[in-house]
Amino acid sequence: MSIDLSRAQWFKSTRSTSQGECVEAAHLDEGRVAVRDSKNPGPALVFGPVEWDVFTRAVQGGQFDPMS
Repeated sequence: MSIDLSRAQWFKSTRSTSQGECVEAAHLDEGRVAVRDSKNPGPALVFGPVEWDVFTRAVQGGQFDPMS
């Protein structure tokens, strides 16, 4: 399935730094969220509402934190 992102309104987190290593997100129709690399805004990952909730809970829970 192809999703038209030409009218998406992209934004960066308020916690983004000026070093250019951040992602942009856009809220889409039907509760979907698109995410892309801010310095290479080509392809984007698109999450459905359930997948987005699972992903953000995993991030908040530290599942993607690098091992010390």
